[in-house]
Amino acid sequence: MTLTTDPVLKLTWQEIAHNVQQHRDATIAKVKPSIPDVPLELPRNVTSIPSELLSAREIELTETSPERLVTALAEGVLTSTELTNAFLRRAGLAQKLVNCITELLPERALSRAKEMDDYYAEHKKPAGPLHGLPISVKEHVGIKGLDLNAGFVSWVGRIAEDDANILKILWKAGCVFYARTTQPQTLMHLETSSNLYGVTVNPFNRELTSGGSSGGEGALLGLRGSCLGVGTDIGGSIRSPSANNGLYGFRPTSYRLPVGGYAATMLGEEQIIPVIGPLSTSLEGIKLFMKTLVAGKPWLMEPSVLPFPWKDHENQLQKADGRRLKIGVMWNDGIVEPHPPVRRALTEIVDKLKRVDGVEIVGWKPYKHDLAWEIIASLYFPDGASEESKAIGASGEPWRPLSNFIIGDNPFVKPLSVAEVWKWTQKREEYRTAYLQLWNDTATGVDANGELEGVVDVILCPVGPGAAPPINCSRYWGYTSQWNLLDYPAVVFPVTKVDPKVDVEDEGYVPMNEKDGYNHELCMCEKGV
Repeated sequence: MTLTTDPVLKLTWQEIAHNVQQHRDATIAKVKPSIPDVPLELPRNVTSIPSELLSAREIELTETSPERLVTALAEGVLTSTELTNAFLRRAGLAQKLVNCITELLPERALSRAKEMDDYYAEHKKPAGPLHGLPISVKEHVGIKGLDLNAGFVSWVGRIAEDDANILKILWKAGCVFYARTTQPQTLMHLETSSNLYGVTVNPFNRELTSGGSSGGEGALLGLRGSCLGVGTDIGGSIRSPSANNGLYGFRPTSYRLPVGGYAATMLGEEQIIPVIGPLSTSLEGIKLFMKTLVAGKPWLMEPSVLPFPWKDHENQLQKADGRRLKIGVMWNDGIVEPHPPVRRALTEIVDKLKRVDGVEIVGWKPYKHDLAWEIIASLYFPDGASEESKAIGASGEPWRPLSNFIIGDNPFVKPLSVAEVWKWTQKREEYRTAYLQLWNDTATGVDANGELEGVVDVILCPVGPGAAPPINCSRYWGYTSQWNLLDYPAVVFPVTKVDPKVDVEDEGYVPMNEKDGYNHELCMCEKGV
């Protein structure tokens, strides 16, 4: 898409938004057969509608896991053209149901799919580990020749000069890019809401958020309009949509995957490093994504990426020394108590893990997570959010409610001097050191070499303080941003859904603080929220 925001034309922000939405609709209209119309009055839960409007074959293909699809493609029992067409149609339908697409790429995608099919026909083998697999991409991850606006109206018309580095590796592995997905204004919401495309909603309950900032990916995968997508994360932006839509998501450690070629403000900022990672309908999809990218040696295109392999060969339940996998369970973060459905999900998992040989369960006591938020919130916008404010103000578009929340109403956002940046960065390092000591203190002894034994291997905790919240209500970041500050890898997996018959609200609950009180009021278990 090439659109202009030339001030000579004096387009209003509303006109620009109208233009990008028209472009999106035009790309969907190019999909053949045409995308079916959806009911004028949609139910709250729209996850069953695709099965009513698409063919049985399309449903079969789009509801198959990515690892099974790549196997079928590699064996020649499935063509990329048929598969890509199925995902294009389901993605177009998803847009009509939850508003998750910025544009489809039918011509590019089908041309690429044919290329993969022709390669297989000639060579009788796949072109790579992702041969012919359709992958969706969050809009601000650049695709050469396409718009790269990152959710800002004033940035419409900026064109990616090249593919993002991560996409180059995925492309070389044989994948097909077919859909670009929505993101919020500023990219700093745990929801997905912009003045360009409006609000992306949750397919399981359209009154609730899909999460953010990779919420377009979350909603698209939740409706099985994609099986594997590319998201980004600086405070929960992969994990929040994954949890809200019943998906698997992975936030890698910084400098694990290449980030060059995405659009955002403050690109040179190094205090809190954003990462790129996958959302998938299966855990094996996450592994496939990571293994493929690491095997592509991304450190040869970005020197900051760390050159070490993907360790999928290690079995943590069968350790060579006979030691058990030690899991620390964090029931809450000491600031905001999770809602009953979240506590039930965690209890169910813990009860199952206790019955697994080779697993030890212990408690995990959070360490000053309120201080962690103060540090990370102070480092998110060291320029006082001047670049965000400039990008929003340039078009005259209004501030979205959650942009105001994370910037305008955030007491920690202010311009920092160089000395102040150093001070807060030092506080970050001191906090990371203190948390490391917390890990070391879980040791049960020291071996003959002086190394700690019995240290907790992994923390099991909620992704957030509740199920998907109502629109504009995702205002507590602590359960996800905590691990961005510490720069720990984090994987999200689905467990259950809200059950009004089982999940009863905590009557008489006395909130620990204002944030806890706000979160408590969001709980409406009887409505499945």
